[in-house]
Amino acid sequence: MDLRKLKTLIDLVAESDIAELEVTEGESKVRIVKSSALPQNQMVMMQPQAIPQYTAPAAAAPVAAPAAAAAPAAAAEPTGHVVKSPMVGTFYRSSAPGAAAFVEVGQSVKEGDTLCIIEAMKLLNEIDADKSGTITQILVENGQPVEYGQPLFVIG
Repeated sequence: MDLRKLKTLIDLVAESDIAELEVTEGESKVRIVKSSALPQNQMVMMQPQAIPQYTAPAAAAPVAAPAAAAAPAAAAEPTGHVVKSPMVGTFYRSSAPGAAAFVEVGQSVKEGDTLCIIEAMKLLNEIDADKSGTITQILVENGQPVEYGQPLFVIG
């Protein structure tokens, strides 16, 4: 590819809103990627500043977490069987946006009935009831991230 064409393409990318351009001409292939407005060394300097912000709440969390965790656990455990998340992912109450939820509070479920979907790494995993009974509590909001072992439902 001609250097003048290459310079023109670079200028075009620099002046436009596009972030990346790839051109194939015969056997030649050129990819132009616009760098961010901040130099990389400034980005590196920003990361250490962000770490203490995340570290400070984590250090405070053990003090607040036992009291906060004890209240939901105390409320959830005595009322029935707790269905916990088998994986980390995103919790969905229905199969599609706008569709009816798999279960509602007060609904009877049998062992093997689908309670929700957890999306993990672009895979949709159906979470089934491991016990028959009535849904007494739904402990997670639709679209909320969940952790492994986090309580999702209480079956009475």
